[in-house]
Amino acid sequence: MPIDFDIELLDDSADTWTRESFASFDQQTITDLVHHTFERLHISENTELSIAVVGEAEMERIHLEWMDLPGPTDVMSFPMDELSVGTAENLTVGVLGDIVLCPPVAARQGQQAGHSTIDEMCLLTVHGILHCLGYDHANAEEEAEMFALQRSILEAFLGRPAPVETRY
Repeated sequence: MPIDFDIELLDDSADTWTRESFASFDQQTITDLVHHTFERLHISENTELSIAVVGEAEMERIHLEWMDLPGPTDVMSFPMDELSVGTAENLTVGVLGDIVLCPPVAARQGQQAGHSTIDEMCLLTVHGILHCLGYDHANAEEEAEMFALQRSILEAFLGRPAPVETRY
């Protein structure tokens, strides 16, 4: 599976919180989760996905540029080929898109929700993949569908209850 990771390098001015949140990012766990998610959603292993891991300043810049919203957010998704979930007989293949994760925001959200930073990043990764596949949570019905699927994927991957979603 072609997963491209781009992890922002931290300079010496990064604070302890930021350093610890980036240290919590486990590329192998996220890779395994993406494989699991693709298998569950019948997405070909030849489908391309890019994951960027950035600090708060870069996430705030992206958030402002693309959503016209101030402040850093936890995850942003940029679908490419407008793919959808496949079937066992007809796997989805193409360029899924780009997901941008922000470990410092994920760490705060995980702490507030009572789970680990990596659990939060797993939740955000699946959330980002689902957005790239056209899922949304703009209304109660969409949220129920997306979050139920997200929870199901995470629980099967983690082998335990999924972390609690952050709702804005």
